[in-house]
Amino acid sequence: MQYLDIIKSKIVTKEEIKPLLAQWNFKGNKIVFTNGCFDIIHQGHIDYLSKAKDLGDKLVIGLNSDNSISRIKGDSRPIVDEVSRATLLAALNFTDAIILFDEDTPYELIKSLQPDILVKGADYQPEDIIGADVVLAKGGTIETIEFLEGHSTSKIIEKIRIKG
Repeated sequence: MQYLDIIKSKIVTKEEIKPLLAQWNFKGNKIVFTNGCFDIIHQGHIDYLSKAKDLGDKLVIGLNSDNSISRIKGDSRPIVDEVSRATLLAALNFTDAIILFDEDTPYELIKSLQPDILVKGADYQPEDIIGADVVLAKGGTIETIEFLEGHSTSKIIEKIRIKG
C-alpha cells in the first residue's frame, strides 16, 4: 500500500469506523475523540492534537464539513476545503481516524462513537463540552488542553488579509 492510500484510509464514515472501533475496544485501546474545523492547519493544532493523542491509544477527529463551517463561521469560511483538511489531518502520524460531520455540533457523532476520552480546548468548561454527558454516562473522562499561545486560524487569516 502506498503512503497516500494509507493516509486516505484514515478518512472514514460513521459506518466504516464501526469495525475499527470494535477492534480497538476488543484490544482494550482507549479511544480519544476531539473535533473542530481545523481550517488552516498550524502549529497550535499540532500541539493540541498530539497532546490529545497522548491521553489515550487511538485518536479520532470529528471534522466539520464545509457546509457546517459556513453555517457556524460565515460564508467566507472555510478557507481550505474539507477533503484537503481531512487529508492533512490524516497525514499526521498520531491521528487514527477522521470523520466528517455536517451538523453544527458533533453530538450525534459522539453518541455513535462512544469514545473513552472527550477532549476540547481549555477555553471550554468541561460541563459545557458537547457530548460530555454521553462520555461521562459510559464512565469516560473529559479533558481540556491549553492552546499554544499565539497560534490561531483567525490570526493567520487576519495576517493574510493585512499583507494581501
